[in-house]
Amino acid sequence: MVDLSTRIGDLAIKNPVLTASGTFGFGLEYADFVNLSNLGGFIVKGTTLEPREGNPYPRMAETPSGMLNAVGLQNKGVDHFINHTYPQLEGIGTEVIVNVSGKSVDDYVAVAEKLAALPEIHAIELNISCPNVKQGGMAFGTTCEGASAVVSAVRKAWPRHLMVKLSPNVTSITDIAKAAEGAGADSLSLINTLLGMAIDIERRRPMLSTVTGGLSGPAVKPVAVRMVWQVAKAVNIPVVGLGGIVSAEDAIEFIMAGAVAVQIGTANFIDPSATQKIIDGMEQWCERHGVRSIAELRGCINA
Repeated sequence: MVDLSTRIGDLAIKNPVLTASGTFGFGLEYADFVNLSNLGGFIVKGTTLEPREGNPYPRMAETPSGMLNAVGLQNKGVDHFINHTYPQLEGIGTEVIVNVSGKSVDDYVAVAEKLAALPEIHAIELNISCPNVKQGGMAFGTTCEGASAVVSAVRKAWPRHLMVKLSPNVTSITDIAKAAEGAGADSLSLINTLLGMAIDIERRRPMLSTVTGGLSGPAVKPVAVRMVWQVAKAVNIPVVGLGGIVSAEDAIEFIMAGAVAVQIGTANFIDPSATQKIIDGMEQWCERHGVRSIAELRGCINA
């Protein structure tokens, strides 16, 4: 038997496989394909203070080895989550983490305060890295000052585990990571999508209504692994890796780079049961290589 259990700081999870926000709905949408209680946890759609309609269509486009999205944090708002979604998630048997976003620091704080009243939400993921909104999102995550301001404000309002999701669209990912750590983050997740663009050459128009969008999928994995490796060496809090993971081997690569856990994103669109297959594949890989605990692999590369 292989021990896949891990800890993200004070958050104990049964295995290192989580889902990435925006790719797994609120978990319930995938219940026909995956036993949700088998996951280490799942991170629900980006949740804001007020309902958001998202960006105009078209807002998704396929690219070589990836996809562009400009959904724009479409959601029904935190009150709807509290009153309608949360009751369906109580007792689900795994960690439910809420991804929190906002147009202003006050918005982030207000959402965190509301969620603090929900006893089974043991962690939130602070989204300071979404490239697909005009206000907030990535605007907070591309400077040390912006990251520090929003993290420190939410830290005062949120009493439990605070994960901060970082943007790759920066000059120095380690500087932003250190700023978030210094402001009170309990863990870091990275990377969010890379800012990209695609053009329909027949119509001579951008493929997305917003012109640019977030690139995800296997195409971004080498960038994500590099950034996880850099950040894991630079901070003293746990790092959760994501970006282009579609197989157990991909996930193990992130663990070896220094991540304590991983998030599965775009792969959920390709195969709704991808998370369970990755969990099984990690266990099988460890058995073949004589690894008794996933912790043995964490940050094991000599570089």
